[in-house]
Amino acid sequence: MDFSEKWGTDVDTAVQLALADLKLTIDEVDVTVLEEPSRGFFGIGSKLALVRVEKKKPAKPEPSAERAPEKEEKRAAEKAEKTEKTERTEVSKNKKERQNKKHTRKEKEPITPVIEKIPDEELTVCEDHPALKFLEEVTKEMGLALDITAKTGSDSLYIDIQGKDSGTIIGKRGQTLDAVQYLTSLVVNKDNQNYVRVVVDAENYRAKREKTLEKLALRLAGKVARTKRSVKLEPMNPYERKVIHATLQNHPQVTTRSEGQDPYRRVIIELK
Repeated sequence: MDFSEKWGTDVDTAVQLALADLKLTIDEVDVTVLEEPSRGFFGIGSKLALVRVEKKKPAKPEPSAERAPEKEEKRAAEKAEKTEKTERTEVSKNKKERQNKKHTRKEKEPITPVIEKIPDEELTVCEDHPALKFLEEVTKEMGLALDITAKTGSDSLYIDIQGKDSGTIIGKRGQTLDAVQYLTSLVVNKDNQNYVRVVVDAENYRAKREKTLEKLALRLAGKVARTKRSVKLEPMNPYERKVIHATLQNHPQVTTRSEGQDPYRRVIIELK
């Protein structure tokens, strides 16, 4: 097979999958981007990248009127080799630059925010707050029908979201809800001298998620103790990792640690 078409979260990922399929290097192929990736709105409507990677065809020698002297042929071959090395260097350099830019963007982009618990203090119902107006505009743009209420404390704001589209605002493992909470916190604390802790919840998802993580931690701890083999959990945000660590901190047979960089940092459960 001389070509491969692959999907990926970005162009580089799709190209690497195609190269692995063809068992070729980047210097041996031509890359055509068929579809550009799109992140969508809060992960909704996102699109993958599609590329076509095709093995380069051997260049056909051009017919010449008369044969060049041997010395000229050698010089031309050396020049061609030098040009090829330069092109490879440029390709490698450009690839590294793209990867560096990609990593830089990831570092600059807000990582998944910490999910905080609902404030324990007594809260007061608030019907007029910048956060409410912001969330109403955001959910309207997303085409969601939701009921949004807010309660405030001395240094905290708790926002509750209910409605038939609450599953969409929560997203996969709460990722959309986390993003909405992060943006709401930015709006609330902009030009604000005293930091306000913002918690955005939907259908009591935060408490349910914590209970799920506690059960998961205990079940996997039992598996590690039984099989004597460590277990790696899926990447989690800081608060979710903290729930796992706290649940197993006094376990008699296992211990926990984290590895990797956010947002791909994960918990490992292993024997003591």
